[in-house]
Amino acid sequence: MVERGARGPAGRHGLISEVARAAQVSVSTVSKVVHGRRDVGAATRARVEALLAEHGYPRDGAGDGRPRQILTVFRDLAGPYTLEVVRGIVTGAAEAGAHAVIGMTNRQPISRWLDECEAMGAAGMILVISMLAEQDQQRIVEQHIPVVLVDPLSEPVIEIPSIGVTNWKGGRTAVEHLLGLGHRRIGMLAGRPHSVAGAARLHGYRAALAEAGIDVDPALVKASDFDFEEAVAATTQLLALPRPPTAIFAASDAQALGALEAARRAGCRVPDELSVVSFDDTAVAAMASPPLTAVCQPFEDMGRVAVQTLIQLAEGRAVPAPRVELTTRLVIRESTAAPR
Repeated sequence: MVERGARGPAGRHGLISEVARAAQVSVSTVSKVVHGRRDVGAATRARVEALLAEHGYPRDGAGDGRPRQILTVFRDLAGPYTLEVVRGIVTGAAEAGAHAVIGMTNRQPISRWLDECEAMGAAGMILVISMLAEQDQQRIVEQHIPVVLVDPLSEPVIEIPSIGVTNWKGGRTAVEHLLGLGHRRIGMLAGRPHSVAGAARLHGYRAALAEAGIDVDPALVKASDFDFEEAVAATTQLLALPRPPTAIFAASDAQALGALEAARRAGCRVPDELSVVSFDDTAVAAMASPPLTAVCQPFEDMGRVAVQTLIQLAEGRAVPAPRVELTTRLVIRESTAAPR
């Protein structure tokens, strides 16, 4: 038996289920009415609204004075990138009068998080660096679940909006900086081969070399996860080549830190003997030794745009574009110099 007017999460979900039974509609339909989405018929909406009022359901952002919830799910919560994205989304949610609830896909699959999103009556879900299975995408589209992707690992269907940055341009800018210093043998610590962002950064690297009339040497490109330890191993291999690179472009701050550590172990001085450019510019980039030259992602803007897009979806409004790419910029610090 659910107590009328219960205020806790379980009570709110129980009321939604009870209203759904009374109105003879699905829980998902009641959730849509709660969040003001337009894809519900007028007669059904009126019936559900009347039952919500009768059961004393506290509406998001009203009634109990609490902000609506936005479920934000990451692959994991490790690494400097995750911290910056969390900060951006939490800040964006606060500005929108919402509350970000954080979860991880390495704890339970996305399908379960979609269930959780509906059960908690959240406005919707933001997925960060995740790969959506075909059945999950189909469910999101067919059930009109408000979902926004940030840096998705694979291209989503056009009905699911995504937020990212100008990865190709940022990668090209990083390598152009090294070329401008006089480097000609430039290695790359690339990201996951199946990552959309990682692939774009690699293409930017190749484009910059091609524009400079330099052939890409496959031996200088090491694909790995955006991971510190893997980057240490990959950089060690690069420095052991008969003709090692004089510079390295890393696809993430974690990988750039790995490059710095491998150089330290090899007795290779940065930037005197090896220049390093990173992609991310999280807080650790400026604290590295030496501080990293880095392509800066606008994390706060990414979080803000993701939240705004999700709220538009939750309110039944059309989003301006299915894909938003925010501009990157190069921050020059002490990890790059002209080759000897």
